[in-house]
Formats: sequence, C-alpha cells, structure tokens
Amino acid sequence: MTNHRKHTQQPELARDITLWCLDPWGRLVEVETTLRYRTDDPYAVSLLFHSSAGDVEWVVSRTLLLQGLAAPAGEGDVKVWPGLGEDGDGVAVLDFSSPDGRLVAETDAHELQAFLGQTFAAVPVGTEGRHLDLDGLVAALLAS
Repeated sequence: MTNHRKHTQQPELARDITLWCLDPWGRLVEVETTLRYRTDDPYAVSLLFHSSAGDVEWVVSRTLLLQGLAAPAGEGDVKVWPGLGEDGDGVAVLDFSSPDGRLVAETDAHELQAFLGQTFAAVPVGTEGRHLDLDGLVAALLAS
C-alpha cells in the first residue's frame, strides 16, 4: 500500500495556559504550560510544562481531556475530572502519576475547552485516520 499524499509540514496548534498545583509544602504554584496539537498525530495532545529545572512533556489523549471536562475520565498515569476553582469558575483537574511522583493540577476549563475545540475543527472526530502517515510510521519503526 502506497501513501500518495504529499508530505508537507503538518500544522501545529498551540496555546499557553497556566496550571495551578500545590508544592510539597502546600503552597499554590503556577506552572506555565503549552498545549500542542499536531494534525499528523491526531489522537494526542502534548502538555509541555515549563520550569526552571527544564521542560517536561506529557502526551495525553485529546478524547481523555474532552471527557474529563464533563465527568471523571482516565485510568493509570493520567486522570482528568471537572471541578470548581476557588472563585467558583469551572476548572479541569489533571492528575499525573509516574514512578518519579505525582502532580495534581488544575486549569481553567474554558481555556482547555477552547483549545480542544480548535483541535476538533482541524481534525473532526472520526477523521483522525485520514491524517495518519502509516507509511512514515512503518518506515520510522523499521529504521530504529
């Protein structure tokens, strides 16, 4: 099977958001984060956490993020659920677990929803498979 699609630079959507989390001493800390979405990786959203110690990236399912805006979603390393912030506005709570530790953070639900809306406008639900470069993926796997 040959992919006859032209290989061009795939568009990327990005949005800077703020996550609020508690540090080990119980203080609220802002973590500047960049959400990124690439149409050639249509099922995933990247969260790039910026810190003085260096950036850390987590890649999560965009469907998980969307589901977590309405009801608790996720199993394993990433869970998302809706909540209310201290000011009564809607937030999305993100719970990240790894062997190195755990981070529970929240962000403005409207900002996350707006970003996800852009991703679904770029790649509607059900059309993700049309955006995958399966030949490129196979070639990359065979090269490694």
